[in-house]
Order: sequence, then structure tokens, then C-alpha cells
Amino acid sequence: MRSRSILRTACATCDRVRSLPLALLSLALLGSGPAASAAQWEEKFFNPAPAVDDVVLPLPCNGAMVFRKVTVPAGGPLDDYQITLGSSDATQGFAEASRITQIAGSFPDGKAKRYFLIAKYEISQLQYEAVNAAASDKCPTPKLPGRMAQGSVTWLDAMNFADRYSLWLRLNAKDKLPRDGDEIGYVRLPTETEWEFAARGGGAVSPSDFQERTYPMPQGLTAHVWFGSSQSAAGKPQLTGLLKPNPLGLHDMLGNMDEIVLEPFRAAKLGRLHGQAGGYVVRGGNFLTAEADIRSAYRQEVPLYQGDGPRRAKTSGFRPVVAGPVITSNARLQEIKTAWSALGSQSQAEKPTPTKPDALAGGKASDDPIEELAIIGKAAESPAMRQRLEKLGLALRQNIAERDEQRDRTARSTLRLGAFLGQKLRDDARAVEALRSIVKGREATAPDEERTKKLHQQLQADEAVLSDNLKYYADTVLGTSGNYSTDTITHQRDILSVELSSLGVSTLVPYLQKHVDHITRFQKDGKITRAQWLDEWLKMGK
Repeated sequence: MRSRSILRTACATCDRVRSLPLALLSLALLGSGPAASAAQWEEKFFNPAPAVDDVVLPLPCNGAMVFRKVTVPAGGPLDDYQITLGSSDATQGFAEASRITQIAGSFPDGKAKRYFLIAKYEISQLQYEAVNAAASDKCPTPKLPGRMAQGSVTWLDAMNFADRYSLWLRLNAKDKLPRDGDEIGYVRLPTETEWEFAARGGGAVSPSDFQERTYPMPQGLTAHVWFGSSQSAAGKPQLTGLLKPNPLGLHDMLGNMDEIVLEPFRAAKLGRLHGQAGGYVVRGGNFLTAEADIRSAYRQEVPLYQGDGPRRAKTSGFRPVVAGPVITSNARLQEIKTAWSALGSQSQAEKPTPTKPDALAGGKASDDPIEELAIIGKAAESPAMRQRLEKLGLALRQNIAERDEQRDRTARSTLRLGAFLGQKLRDDARAVEALRSIVKGREATAPDEERTKKLHQQLQADEAVLSDNLKYYADTVLGTSGNYSTDTITHQRDILSVELSSLGVSTLVPYLQKHVDHITRFQKDGKITRAQWLDEWLKMGK
């Protein structure tokens, strides 16, 4: 009886296994085979340089992979962040010409930011073998040489790796993956924009440093990059994680291995990429790249095939990201549709009360050009005319949306200036207050001494400078309050707060908030209260 019970249990299990898709079946079996019983990897094999905020995900064969969070200041369903990629080097313009593009993260992270995860290190030989053990059920033995960056990888190899790893995570560690709405994240190759944003240091570097040839390297290139020199890589790939990371905590983003990205190669034109899609793209340079050629904009095409087989290069490797779909739920879809409909419309601060005439004839004209075009379009008898008016409306919405994006960027710059001015007023006011106390004491004890007179003159000069700076600050408050609506100011305050925190200057965020308080109060009551503003700055940080 007991044997028949065991047999029935085994058969029931077989029925469940047979119902799994074939790709998932091999991974499910892996969970009970040698891969599951392998010893847990020591940290030195997958994270040789541990850091705060590392995100560690499990790997087959009891391994692990470390990721870093890349934060993007963008919170709304269609919000994104404008950046400039490429370089101004004319000799590489055909591939790397400077162009403006946008980026956003896959997962929400508070009110005004989203993020994606990117591997902290290039995929090592050990990690590559462990994920591919899903097919062979034979785990590699963790050894230090296995931390060598994996080379000779094709685009299809990298995609298959990402697919196998994603399926394994969904079966074995779904709760560890980030989530947005109803969807959990998955592993894929980074887009070119994601890769270059991360390679340049993302939001952890200033806008000017972001545009430099490489991210800041105070200790020099050899401390960060394996390149083609006897003083560096010496013609050989290197173990991952030996050199210093970039400002986002990512190792070997430049040099060591060329890194494969998601999209096919397209040549560059002025301000955009050309329409023809070719082979795959590798980024960042490798252990044979000359020192003079190491740059964040480094971008080359690799054919998918060579002769009768795939094109393999010992210098080609990759690092994956964890991202997710755009439409993650029905609620998210509705948010996107609503946001799209609002693109290019006038802001509520600018928009007059809408008019809804029953017909064009005799109806009141709208002051909103988008609404007026829609009214005229509906009343047009000719289908061709309606189509032309619809196209005109879309073009006008696009122009308004571009204007609004420029307005938002300018508003952030203005708010940043106001926060810096507030901090300076605080520091200057404290210095004047201290000097005033000294002068008062000396005037009481030694009023006729030359030193007292000089200190008094210095106090008068400093007070005059403080007064002028306070007037300039008041002008900034007035100008900002008149140029931007309260909604625009508060939204850009939230975005700027993310930028400042990413740059490591979160101490400036309270000054930003106080500056916005001054602006919004003035918008409500129209009162210029310079003395009160200065007093509030003086109390900051006490």
C-alpha cells in the first residue's frame, strides 16, 4: 500500500512537471539537482568590492550577482529626463556625434524618481557558466580565475543568458525582483542610453562632468580602467572589480571588455541617429583599446556573423540590467493615456475657462488654440480638411510640449540658484552678526582705537554687500514667482531634490524648500518681506 501511495505521489508530480513549458522545465529540475546542492559562493567570487546599497540577487548553483541602483529624476507616467550623449569629436562623428535624448527608470522610487538596476561588474566566467548550467545541470566550481570577465560573447549569447537568468529568478527568487504595479522585473541587456548614462556617472556627477570625456578620475585613468598598455591590462582581460568604481559604484564600465547593448548599430547624423539598423553595438572599449581612445562615448558596430558562423571576439562581454515593461497594469495604462492627452495642452495656470459651444457658428471662440482647432476640426465638412487640422493640432501640441520641457529645465536652474543664494545669505548673515558683536564690544571698551575704526568700516561694507545680495535674492523670488506657476515650481522642486541628493548635496535640499516657501508665499500675498526672509535664512541649520 505504501509503495502504491508513493507511486501515486510521484505520478502526480510528473503530471505537474509535464504541464510546465519546456524552458521552465529544465530550470525547475535544476532546483533539485547538483546546482541546488552546490556550496554557497564566498563573496570574493561575486562581489570583491562590497559597498553600501549593493543589490544582490541569487544565481543558479548557489551563486549571486550584484547590481547597483541607477536613479533617474522622473516620477509621472510620461515624465523623463533629458540628457546629452555622444561627443563633439569630429573624427568619430559618424558614430558618436552629440545628440539629445531622454531616459527614465523602470521602477518607482518615491514621489519624483524612478530607477533601474545595472550589474555592478561585467559578467564573469563563473557567473556565465552558472546560468548556463540550467541547460547542463553541471555547476562550475567557484575559483578565483572564474572572476575573469567573460569574453567571446555574441549578442545572441548575451540575450540567451538574460533569458535563462530571468526565468530562473522567476522560479526561484521572484520576491527579490523589483516590481512596478502587477509586473516584476526581468534581466535584459541595457539600452545604449541606459549604458552611457550609467557609464558617465548618471545623476551622481554634475552636468558639466557628465559631458566630459570620462567620469571624474582624481587618481588617474590607470586606477579605473584596464586599457591597452603595459602599464595597464598588458593585452589580457582582467578579473572583475580590481580597479576603482565610477561615481555610481560600477566597476570596469570603461575598458577590460567591450560591453554589448540591446539595440542594433546605427550611424550618427547631426543631432540624431541614422535610420539604417546594422549589427550589434559594443560600448566602453576593452583591454586592447589605446589609452587615448578610452571615452564614455566609445561606440562600435560588430557584425552578427562572420563567414559561416557567428562573429566572436575575445574582447566582447556584457553587463545586464534589471528592468520592466512600460504598461504594468490597467491602472498604469490609464495613467499613460491621461498623461498623453495632456501633453501640449496649456497648463491650468495659463489656461482660461474652457468653452464648449454647441456648434462652431455662433459659439464663443476659445482662447486655447488646441481647443479652438479641435472645435474647428469637428465643424469642418471636408474629411481632408479635418485631417489637415488634426495634423496641425498635433504639431502645435508638440511645440507646446517642447516649450514646457524647456520651461521646466529653466525653472529647475532658477530654483537651484535661489537655494544657493539662500545658503550664501545664511552664511553671510552669520558672519555679519558675529562681526557686529565684536564691533559692539570694542566700541564699548576701546572706541577710539584704530583697530575698532577699521572693524567698524569692515562691518559697514559687509552689511552693504549683504543688503545688495538680499535685494538680488528678492528679485529672484519675484522673477520666479512671475515666470512659473505654483504647480510648476513645486513639481520642479521635487525633481531638483532628487538631482541634489544624487549629487551628494542633499544638505542643500532644505534651502531649496525654504526658497520655494518664499516664492509660494509671495505668489499668495504679493508681499516682499526681505527682513523676514533673511531672518529665516539666518535660522537655517540652528
